[in-house]
Amino acid sequence: MTSVTSAPAQAGRWVDRLRWAASDGWALTKRSLLHYVRVPQLVFFAAVQPIMFVLLFRYVFGGAIEVPGFDYVNYMMPGIFAQTVVFGATATAVGLADDMQKGAIDRFRSLPTARSAVLVGRTTADLVRLGFSVGLMTIVGFLVGFRIETSIVGFLAGVALLMLFAYSLEWGFALMGLNASNAEAAQLMAFPILMPLTFASSAFVPVESMPDWLQVFTRNQPVSVVIDASRALMLGGPTSELVTKSLLWSIGLILLFVPLAVRQYRRRT
Repeated sequence: MTSVTSAPAQAGRWVDRLRWAASDGWALTKRSLLHYVRVPQLVFFAAVQPIMFVLLFRYVFGGAIEVPGFDYVNYMMPGIFAQTVVFGATATAVGLADDMQKGAIDRFRSLPTARSAVLVGRTTADLVRLGFSVGLMTIVGFLVGFRIETSIVGFLAGVALLMLFAYSLEWGFALMGLNASNAEAAQLMAFPILMPLTFASSAFVPVESMPDWLQVFTRNQPVSVVIDASRALMLGGPTSELVTKSLLWSIGLILLFVPLAVRQYRRRT
């Protein structure tokens, strides 16, 4: 009889804990978003770089790169979207390392907050910022000739895949930020990972133009898979296999990095 009555009580406690964690996570999300509002230079300069890449590849490199079956401006935009969210996800590492260095995490620890809330708040706020950057880049892309060749639903589905992938990377960079001694170190730690994944990908040139030994890596690494899936949703082509692979990569990275980041946060605090 005791076990029967205790099961609902235990379930109720879990529900209360989830509500508590969600409430704390939302409060810390607003805290990070307010930081962006109060320091708009962070958002401005984060948006300037991808816009410069759009203009650079559209008007400087675009004339020298041929992609069979595509207008280059259409081909490059999904790649630049992906580059933006991949590079932008490093802000999670930098922000957490900065909070650790300045003692903000210690202040959060002294409050009756769920430990997961700090990480959830940071990653969610950074995802909102990335969504703003992608929206701004979409406008610039249309101004320089980018056109959706499927439908608005396909385009939004492609963006959703990119944002899910960005969220999975944010948790990986959260783990990196918790292991870094300061914000500068976190940024330097991210660079060797970003460069090969972004530029040895299908973002800006067809994989077929690369050496054979490099094609094996490029076709199967997560950034290329997500780009190809988003490009198919936005421009047309086979989608089911690519979308499935993209989802598997994103969900797999989330399942890997979330518990590791939470455990490292508990160790550091």
